[in-house]
Amino acid sequence: MKEHKIKNIFYSGAIPASFIADSIQKHHAKTEIGGHSIFLGQIRADEKEGKRIAAIEYTSYKEMALKKMDQIREDIFAKYPISCLHVHHSLGLIKTGEICFFVFASSPHRKAAIDACEETVERIKKELPIWGKEFFEDETYQWKENV
Repeated sequence: MKEHKIKNIFYSGAIPASFIADSIQKHHAKTEIGGHSIFLGQIRADEKEGKRIAAIEYTSYKEMALKKMDQIREDIFAKYPISCLHVHHSLGLIKTGEICFFVFASSPHRKAAIDACEETVERIKKELPIWGKEFFEDETYQWKENV
């Protein structure tokens, strides 16, 4: 029996546009795919209590998060007729305007890709032990709530 390898979803620092473009480009030879759905999460410069967010520092309980992500991946593949599902989440300090979360689902038809991508994003936000410390421009901080 083949050993199951858990994929690492974590990316150190902001996710560059070139990484996203390369991920998309690698699928051009997969001619059974007819639809892709992509979600990109970007750090917003929200204002809270009169202070503007400058960055978010993401940390995680990696071992638990990767096991949970593996289960989410299995659930999504069982539920939707998708060909590929790629997930990347930043760890470390990510500045406003930078990409911190990238989900990419592909399938023969667009609806499955769109639905799989959306459910994956929602489950990750609710179920993975990933925490964000929001740093304000004045260098104070608070812990982020996922909504």
